[in-house]
Amino acid sequence: MKKMRRSPGRLVQNARVLRKKLDTMLGEDWRVFRAKLVAKEIVEIQEKAQSQACSEPEFHDDQLERQAHIGNIFAGAISSIFSSGQKGSAQGSSDKDNENIFDGDHVGGADVYDVISKDCPDPFVTHDEVPIMLRPADNLINKAHWAHPIGHIEPGCVLIANEKLGGVFHQTVVLIIEHHEKKGTTGIVINRPLRGNLFKVAQETTSNVDVSLRLAFNVSPVSYGGPVMPEEYSILHTHGYIKDSVRVAPGIYVGGSRELVDEVRRNELNPSDALFVKGHAAWVAGQLRREISKGVWYTASCSEDFILRYVKPHDNSIRGEDLWTELLTTMGGHFEDIAWKHSGKGDTRMMP
Repeated sequence: MKKMRRSPGRLVQNARVLRKKLDTMLGEDWRVFRAKLVAKEIVEIQEKAQSQACSEPEFHDDQLERQAHIGNIFAGAISSIFSSGQKGSAQGSSDKDNENIFDGDHVGGADVYDVISKDCPDPFVTHDEVPIMLRPADNLINKAHWAHPIGHIEPGCVLIANEKLGGVFHQTVVLIIEHHEKKGTTGIVINRPLRGNLFKVAQETTSNVDVSLRLAFNVSPVSYGGPVMPEEYSILHTHGYIKDSVRVAPGIYVGGSRELVDEVRRNELNPSDALFVKGHAAWVAGQLRREISKGVWYTASCSEDFILRYVKPHDNSIRGEDLWTELLTTMGGHFEDIAWKHSGKGDTRMMP
């Protein structure tokens, strides 16, 4: 009696499915868990501040100022959880170099919740004055849709351009792919979708893309990734770990184009579920930290629906028109104020 043998392709597929399940079960929890810790810390700090305000025998002008500077509460919460030595990214500077950096030159390789005690004697404090929406204590974050600032750089985090930054990075969101203190940092812009699919874009622009890739992924969406090596493409996908791919966050991968071609041919991957990113951003060792310290970027962690906004553009449930504004709004506090003041241009723009 002959023993049935499983084909190597089937074994690889099963292993990939198992890996994706493990990513979901284990890898995803730490980012959501951290987001919950941040939210909880914010609540505790706000409640403490509220308690201290209620205990004051007299009314002082600085009690109103705490609402105007609600963002400082967020910054305190993050710094108490993650000690990184990063200075406030929104801090201004009168230094000429700090002013020039917002022109966009040499950047990236380019030439809520509150509770007011019912016993609070302060007659001036009302729910309407609190800029953070009241939420149940057992539901501090939306697991599928969250974002918060962090005080360090890590693969899978995003850089949100300061509202003053000009050039090709104006109002961009950059996904960090790799970060090494000695080797430098690489990332890709994820909120600049280009008009047309891979077949059209590769045909109309200077592109270095293999013919087999162009044919297999002819209908795949394309996005501008940055000013470094703009003729080269990388692939952002959720298909799971494959040879030559890099896991940037739980369930989110970059690379592995040759293996993905075979997946498309076996009907294991829909070409529309892979985003081709044209070009990338890069920083030499220490450069990105200097830019962050000067306020060029806001550093944040966010849920995958933000990162994958244009990976599956046909999914209208996660598609938006202004990722920069939406991320800042979700982060809340003074970030939300920035979003309201500077929103309106959207993600689709004329790119170089």
